[in-house]
Amino acid sequence: MATATAGSSSPPTPHADDSPEPSFPAEKVYVAVGREVAESRATLLWALHKFPQGAFVLLHVYSPPKFLPFLGARIPAAQVREQELAAHREMELQRISDSLDQYLLLCAQEKRHAEKLVVESDDVAQGLVDLISEHHVTELVMGAAADKHYTKKMKILRSRKARFAEHQADPLCKIWFICKGTLVYRRKVVQLSHEEMQECRQSSGVIHNSVEKSACLLEMWCVANTWLCKSIREPQTERTTSDPSYISGKDNIKESFDSCKNFQHFLKELESARREAYEEKCRREEVERELYEAFQKAQASEILYLRELKQKNELEEKLTTIMEEIESLTIRTDELCLKLQGEREQRIVLEKRGAHSDRIIKDLMLQRDKALREAEKLRAKKGESTATVEGTMHLTEFSYSEIKEATNDFDHSVKIGESVYGSVYKGFLRHTNIAIKKLNPESKQTQSQFNQEVEILSRVRHPNLVTLIGACKDAQALVYEYMPNGSLDDRLACKDNSKPLSWQVRTRIASNICSALIFLHSNKPHSIVHSDLKASNILLDGNNIAKLSGFGVCQILSDQFKATTTLYRYTHPKGSFVYIDPEYLISGDLTPLSDVYSFGIVLLRLLTGRSGFGLLKEVQQAVEKGCLQAILDSSAGGWPAIYAEQLAQVGLRCCEIRRKHRPDLQTEVWTVLEPMLNSASTMLCSLSFKSVSEDLGGVPSYFICPIVQDVMRDPLIAADGFTYEAEAIREWLDSGHRTSPMTNLELSHRDLLPNHALRSAIQEWLQTNGD
Repeated sequence: MATATAGSSSPPTPHADDSPEPSFPAEKVYVAVGREVAESRATLLWALHKFPQGAFVLLHVYSPPKFLPFLGARIPAAQVREQELAAHREMELQRISDSLDQYLLLCAQEKRHAEKLVVESDDVAQGLVDLISEHHVTELVMGAAADKHYTKKMKILRSRKARFAEHQADPLCKIWFICKGTLVYRRKVVQLSHEEMQECRQSSGVIHNSVEKSACLLEMWCVANTWLCKSIREPQTERTTSDPSYISGKDNIKESFDSCKNFQHFLKELESARREAYEEKCRREEVERELYEAFQKAQASEILYLRELKQKNELEEKLTTIMEEIESLTIRTDELCLKLQGEREQRIVLEKRGAHSDRIIKDLMLQRDKALREAEKLRAKKGESTATVEGTMHLTEFSYSEIKEATNDFDHSVKIGESVYGSVYKGFLRHTNIAIKKLNPESKQTQSQFNQEVEILSRVRHPNLVTLIGACKDAQALVYEYMPNGSLDDRLACKDNSKPLSWQVRTRIASNICSALIFLHSNKPHSIVHSDLKASNILLDGNNIAKLSGFGVCQILSDQFKATTTLYRYTHPKGSFVYIDPEYLISGDLTPLSDVYSFGIVLLRLLTGRSGFGLLKEVQQAVEKGCLQAILDSSAGGWPAIYAEQLAQVGLRCCEIRRKHRPDLQTEVWTVLEPMLNSASTMLCSLSFKSVSEDLGGVPSYFICPIVQDVMRDPLIAADGFTYEAEAIREWLDSGHRTSPMTNLELSHRDLLPNHALRSAIQEWLQTNGD
C-alpha cells in the first residue's frame, strides 16, 4: 500500500530538490492511498497542491487476507467455505469503497476532479508495479514510510513496497515518495531509446541479449588475435615503399591497430555483460531460495491444515452424537410430560373424590364428637374418673407361666436392674425383646404401685415415655418395651465400657425429657406429676432417644393447677434425695414445679457428667467465676460455649430453692432447648444411617409410631403434623382424646391423611432388611 511497514535496504540516491522537471504534461496523476483515510490524507493533500492542474486517480491495491478472524482466533482462508469467503471479500471491498469515497470528498473540497481505481493482487507491491505497466502510468505519488517513522533527516525509503516500486516500476514513470506530507525522494524518468524501452518493459530478455552480445564479442576477439599472431611470425623482408606488398602490409598494420582499439572496447563490453549475467544469476538463486522456503512453509501449513481438519471432523462426530442424545432426551421428556399430565388429571379427579369423602367424614366426626362430649358430661356428673385400672387401653394381659418362661424363672443372669421397689429382667416374649419389672412382694405399697403404673402408662402415650406393653397380676409384673442402651445414669458413668454420649445426644436427651414433662403436666383433663425424676429413671433406646420411666410414685392431679398451688401433701416424701425439691422435703407439698427442680439436676449432670451430690453449688461457683468450661464433661466433645452457658443457666434456674423463681417448662425452658435441639439434630442427621444406629443396627426413628413404638405399616398424618400407625391414632381419637399424643395441644381437626412417601420407604426398608 502507500504507507507500508519499515524495512532495511540500500539507500537510494535522494533528490532533495522539489523543482519540476521538463516533461510532457501528465494527463492523469495517480495517487496510491491506503484503506484508512488517516494513513494517506497527507499524501493526497501534497499531490493536490503539487499538481494544480490535471485529473487524479485514487489508486488502491486490495490483497485478500491469508487468515480470517473467527471466534477470537485466526483460521486459514483456505479452510473457510466459499460462501463465507465471498461474503468477507464483499464486506472488505465495501469498506475500501467507503474509504475511497472519503478521499473523493477531500478532492471535491479542493475543487479537483478525481476517480477511484481498485485492483486486487496477492502481493500489494507487485500489484502496484503491474498496474503502472498496464495503465502506462507516468505520474505516481505514494508513501515512503508510515508517518510515525518520519524524521527531518529522512532521505531513504523505509517501506518495502516503496523500495520495490522504485526498482521494479516502469522507467518512464516518475514517482514522488511522500512521508507525513513531505517529499522524501523522487525517482526521475530515464531517457532511453525505443529499443531500450522495449527491453526494460520485457525484463525477461535482458539476460538473453547480454549472453548473445558476449558470445559475439568473444568471437571477434579470437579472429583479431589470430590475425595479429600470423603477422608477427612472417619473415621480415626488405621491401621498398613502392612495393605493393609493402604498401599493402602497411595498410594491414594500420587496420590491425584499429582492430586492437575496437578489441579493447569489446573486452570492456564483454566484462560488463559477464557482470550483468552474474548478478542476474545471484538474483535468480535468491528467488529460488525464497521459493523453496515458501514451499517448505506451504507444506507445514498443509500438515497443520490436515491436522485441524481431522480435529474438526472428530468434533463434528462428537457434536452429532451429543445432538442425537439431546434428541433422545427430548423425546423422553415429552413422553414423561404427557404421562405427568395424565397423572395430574387423575390426581385432580381423586382430590375431588377425596374432598367429598372428607366432608362426609367431618360430618360424621362432628356427630361422634358431640356424642362423646355428652357421654363425658354424664361421666363427670357420676364422678367417674378417666384413669381407672379397669379402663386400661393398649394393654395385654400375660399369664404367670409366660412371664416365668420369658425370664427363665426369674434367673439372676437376666436381671438388668434392681431397686427397693422390685427387680427388672430382660426377657423374650412373643418374638419380642421386652423388659419385665417384678415388684417386691414384701413391700407394703406393691399393689398400689402396680395399679399406679398401669393406670398412668395405659392412659398416656408419648414418644418420650416408656411404653407399657402389658401386665401380669398374678406375678405382680409389668411388661415394658426393652431399652437396649440402659439408663442415663449408666451411660454417664460409661458402665460396661459403653461409648460416652456426645454433647449433641445429651442436648437431645434434655429436650426429650423436657417434652415428656410438659406432656405430663399439661395432660387433660388431669395433669400428672412424676415426683421421682432422676437419671436412673431415664432410659435410652437403640438410637439414644430418652424415655421417662418409674411411674410408681407419680400422682394424677384432679383439678386445674397453678405453679404455686399446693396439690398434695405428704408427711413422708418419696424420691431420690439429690433430686427432691427442697420445699417438698420441708413441707411435703407436691406440685409440677417439684419435677422442674429434678429436671434442673438432670441438666447439670448432662453438662458435667458428675454425680448429683454437691453439684448445684459447684456449678454455681463455676458460673460466677466464669470458668464453666473447666467443669464440663470433656468426653462429650467440644461443647459450644453459648449452648453450655445457656444450659447451665436454665439448670440453675430450675434448681432455685423458692418455687416461684423456677421457670415454666413450656414457655421458658423449651424456648431455650428447641434451637439447641434443631442444631444438634442437624449434626446428627448428617451422619449415615449406620452411624446413627451403630449400637443396635435398628430401625430409623421416623419409621416408629410414637404411640405403639413399633414400625408403622399404614402411616397416617394427623393435624399436629406427626405421623402415626393408622390403628393406634384412630383408637386414640375414638377414645375421646382431642389433643395431640405428641404435644398434648388440642388438635385443630380430626382428619387423617395417608403418608405415601413414608409408607413406600418403610416397605423398601422391610424388603431389604427382612420383615
